[in-house]
Amino acid sequence: MAAKKKAKKSAKKAKKPAKKKSARKPNAAFMKPVQPDAILAAVVGDKAQPRTEIMKKTWAYIKKNGLQDKKNRRQINADGALKALFGGKANVTMFEMTKYIFKHAK
Repeated sequence: MAAKKKAKKSAKKAKKPAKKKSARKPNAAFMKPVQPDAILAAVVGDKAQPRTEIMKKTWAYIKKNGLQDKKNRRQINADGALKALFGGKANVTMFEMTKYIFKHAK
């Protein structure tokens, strides 16, 4: 009896066609270029670019200048340019950072 169940299960597995993985398509909303204002342009440049590129360049700026807190890695310590970007706050979490950054992009 047990042999029949195993045979049925293996037959079911063999019938399933192999799924092809399709290439991941980026969300069009993230790829739409946005124009940074003067405050954000001091960090990422003044050309219109997708939101993903703005975040990559912001993280590159943070890492280049060593602004990530040493003990609490989720905390970003602001320098002059980032303090203006973060609305005068001296430090923000990496989760709040996106909210402040995209207030300066249209």
